[in-house]
Amino acid sequence: MNKTPSPCARPSRRRFLARSAMLAASAATISRTATAAAPWPDGKPITWVVPYPPGGSTDVLGRSIAQQLDGLLATNVIVENRPGATGTIGAALVARAAPDGYTLLGTSIGPQAIAPHIMGKLPYDPIASFAPVITIGTIPHILVVGAREPYASVKDLVQAALAAPGKLAFASGGTGTILQMQGELLQRQSGAKFLHVPYKGDTPALQDTLGGQVQFMFAPAAAALPHVKSGALRALAVTSAARLPALPDTPTMTEEGFKDFVVEQWQAVFAPAGTPAAVIDRLNGAIGQALRSPGVAELADKLGITLAGGTPQQLDALRRADYEKWGRLIREAHIKA
Repeated sequence: MNKTPSPCARPSRRRFLARSAMLAASAATISRTATAAAPWPDGKPITWVVPYPPGGSTDVLGRSIAQQLDGLLATNVIVENRPGATGTIGAALVARAAPDGYTLLGTSIGPQAIAPHIMGKLPYDPIASFAPVITIGTIPHILVVGAREPYASVKDLVQAALAAPGKLAFASGGTGTILQMQGELLQRQSGAKFLHVPYKGDTPALQDTLGGQVQFMFAPAAAALPHVKSGALRALAVTSAARLPALPDTPTMTEEGFKDFVVEQWQAVFAPAGTPAAVIDRLNGAIGQALRSPGVAELADKLGITLAGGTPQQLDALRRADYEKWGRLIREAHIKA
């Protein structure tokens, strides 16, 4: 026999259903809040793009930092080499990536401040497409000549070039590199005319300077120092603001009479534009901590890199200043790829 529910039972059922709906809604809200508040990177892997071949200083130091970040961020940081077109292929890849902090660009001054002025239209804007994270470090350079060259000073080199325009050659690691820009800057400031010989990398450029196929080059300090110490190369000047401790008797370019010739190649980390500020701050803090680790510091010293760190704002100011500086030189000197 069916029984009709009593009037007092109906409100209880309605209250039960209403309470259940309210609890379900509350659970959904809590779930969404927990998801939104999940601490980045939440165990997801991060890709660190190096826009150069394996084995260079940007790659080697980047891998050392990535190993430190594995523990500091509790996730895997995977270094991926995407070389080509003076570093602009890797930069373009990161510019197109989602701005979520899971794709980073570990790069140097070339693709961000020099190549955009030389290579024509690129698939990214060197300023607008990237959010600065942190400066890794800087590399001073040494103006070197082969041991058999007769030049004992920058003045000697310039005077020889003024007497024979276009006869003295300088090497660089390629068109659009900071090594080329220093030769162009010396040419611009001195009024001399040199012949630029671009190579596919710093190493072959240094080898031909050692062999006398070219007369001089601005070489990264770590690469040039062993040859200077052995007597195979002669150091005429350094591009740092102060003399290098390893070469206390070698003057700076400023001391040699060249103004605004403090040139140091920087390495830095960028994220795609639009990456949340909280993620940028977390990355800045973690990479800054990695830079203070003994292993990274020891490796940087071997590579001739002065570790920097600092804020995203400081990196932003640095990249903008160099972008303007080298862009102005490239326009005035009519430098083409």
